[in-house]
Amino acid sequence: DEVCAHLDVVLDRPLREVMFAAEGSADAELLDQTAFTQPALFAVEVALFRLLEHWGVTPDVVVGHSIGEIAAAHVAGVFSLEDACTLVAARGRLMQALPEGGAMVAVQATEDEVAASLAGREHEMSVAAVNGPSAVVISGHAPAVHEVAADWEASGRKTKRLRVSHAFHSCLMDTMLDAFGHVARELSFKPPAMTLVSNVTGGPVSETEVCSPDYWVRHVREAVRFADGIRSLKALGVTRYLEVGPDGVLTAMAQECLAEGTEDTSATVLVPALRKDRSEARALTTALAELHVHGAPLEWKSVFAGRGARRVELPTYAFQRERFWPEVSLSLAGRDTSGSVDSVDARFWEAVEREDLESLARALDVDGEAPLSAVLPALSAYHRSSRDQSTIDGWRYRVVWKPVSDVAAGSLSGTWLVVV
Repeated sequence: DEVCAHLDVVLDRPLREVMFAAEGSADAELLDQTAFTQPALFAVEVALFRLLEHWGVTPDVVVGHSIGEIAAAHVAGVFSLEDACTLVAARGRLMQALPEGGAMVAVQATEDEVAASLAGREHEMSVAAVNGPSAVVISGHAPAVHEVAADWEASGRKTKRLRVSHAFHSCLMDTMLDAFGHVARELSFKPPAMTLVSNVTGGPVSETEVCSPDYWVRHVREAVRFADGIRSLKALGVTRYLEVGPDGVLTAMAQECLAEGTEDTSATVLVPALRKDRSEARALTTALAELHVHGAPLEWKSVFAGRGARRVELPTYAFQRERFWPEVSLSLAGRDTSGSVDSVDARFWEAVEREDLESLARALDVDGEAPLSAVLPALSAYHRSSRDQSTIDGWRYRVVWKPVSDVAAGSLSGTWLVVV
């Protein structure tokens, strides 16, 4: 409401009516015109930012993409809301007034590769955006842009024509730069209260740059260096990225930029606040959850204020923390594993039944002709020793070799460790 109140003063009709018009209506078609597209994007981005800020989601650094940098600069404190709306509306209006006939095409190639294909034709087209390691947008006169795009397609590279009314960030913007600069010079600027990464340079912008009207004129004309901006965020140690806009397009671009290095990015989270294929409430709540589980602080009382939410006890732990590892006492007997007391006794009494005097004498370590008075102490000692040894053996791990059926020799798969 606050953003629309400022923009409605400088637009031909109320922005809200255009943004939420019925599909297929005349007002809905106006949303595709840059005079309304850019103010609508600005309104959504600023409103989302303020909502997130109310919920305790506050950034350390902000970066935009083309018109998004004006929103980023506003929330960083460079412009007042009124001045930011004035700049956005003038930008869209002046661009809309330019003659049509331009085109923009995304090309799967590096910036150097694309620049080489445009050499000598800078008066017709230029690089409009560097969105990733191999994601570049060219913009300019339609015939020239489509010709270069066709060459890239013939070489096996992917291309995509963008649905735009004008060729932004190209030489076709030149005739509106003076008028736009006049508007920018009427505004007030303040140093950013947080780090603002520039589309023009790809790095953190200085106070001198961002407070200069000429910077915003360059911002209209020069390429959007989004990929360099993401690299700068990474260098600043950023690990949580939240896209504040109507979809997740920039999130996908940022993922490609972060994936180009060899560093582990498993601790990094990238999440869009809204997605075109999900309801707004679900998408935004999911984004909050993603940020929360990755350590971002949130004001949950503000998130659930007025919604009847309350704290509840979590389900109890599924287990009672009992140890199930066998605890064997030396007094236990009767184990039925190989080498147990039972098996030792069985061998002893088997020798008795066979009247195998030699085996019994060897087991008891006595003379085969010894009297009963000598045999009984030996028999007691034998029993205690056998019981203790059997218990100790029961605590040990055993290596047992068994043949593997249905596996041909030499064809075992996987990684094997042989312990000798």
